Amino acid sequence: MSRPRHDKTFGGLALEDELSKRNTDARCGLSIIDLRSGDVVHWLRVEGMVRELYDVAVLPEVTRPMALGFKTDEIQRTIAIGEPGQL
Repeated sequence: MSRPRHDKTFGGLALEDELSKRNTDARCGLSIIDLRSGDVVHWLRVEGMVRELYDVAVLPEVTRPMALGFKTDEIQRTIAIGEPGQL
């Protein structure tokens, strides 16, 4: 999910009217949906400066993924094992 852009390209969408009717705001985040039932089984809200998500990737067999930013030095202490470009 991405928050709407307020420009001419994406302005005036039906989404704006629907959010207004429901007295709510758009959110940026991920929803995990069970395709058998259509239920949202998990979600993650992204707040702060991030307003849009452009891509999502599945990481098979990853049990503790993390996101690193560029404002802290965590990225300098990250170690990757394996060939570059492999998941």
